[in-house]
Amino acid sequence: MSLAIIASIKVVIVLGKKNNFKTDYIIDLSFWLILGGLIGARAYDVLLFLPTYLSNPIDIFKIWNGGLAIHGGLIGGAIAFFLYNRKKKVDLVKLVSIILPGLALGQAIGRLGNYFNQELFGRPTSLPWGIPIDIWNKPIAYLNYEYFHPTFLYESLGCLLIFLVLWKLDAIIKKETSIIIYFIGYSILRFSLEFIKIDDTPSFLGLRWPQVISLIIIIASLIFYYYGKKNKLRKKS
Repeated sequence: MSLAIIASIKVVIVLGKKNNFKTDYIIDLSFWLILGGLIGARAYDVLLFLPTYLSNPIDIFKIWNGGLAIHGGLIGGAIAFFLYNRKKKVDLVKLVSIILPGLALGQAIGRLGNYFNQELFGRPTSLPWGIPIDIWNKPIAYLNYEYFHPTFLYESLGCLLIFLVLWKLDAIIKKETSIIIYFIGYSILRFSLEFIKIDDTPSFLGLRWPQVISLIIIIASLIFYYYGKKNKLRKKS
């Protein structure tokens, strides 16, 4: 997590300089984004598994045992972002567009921590890149299987690809498009991987909860893009 945070901030600083944002401003903003993201990520997980946490309230604070949800982190980070910038005269769309490549790289690095914790792996597999899981970390239904899909690695590589695309295209695409690429790209990645995950999570209409949230983000992103284009055409006319 520390390495992910450092790499993310470095990326945003570099892109910030290219887009006329001062380094001191980026560092100050990063502190609040990290704080808001961590609080949001934990609060989201607590709400999803509220009965479990209520039976052991002290576990709410044991973030080293896992339980940091990226969707909650996005919500918490977004709240911190708007609170910090509510009185500042900055181009918020441009600012978001330079933060998201750093976020994608941070996700790519942070996901590797799941390997060391032996968590968030997928279904059993006979593929050569399947990973062994210690018996005490296996769900009861899968105790007889030895190798499992490294879904966290798939997500890490997907986030790395999103980062590379956004990094390379920073200077040549519109900032709104950059934002759409991240949110739709990551949501499609997450939606797809949930089909082979076996960790406990609430479900809705036959879909795992992260898939529901991913669909909501995709729809919201398309609406944002459509009305953004529509408003621009209206101003030109």
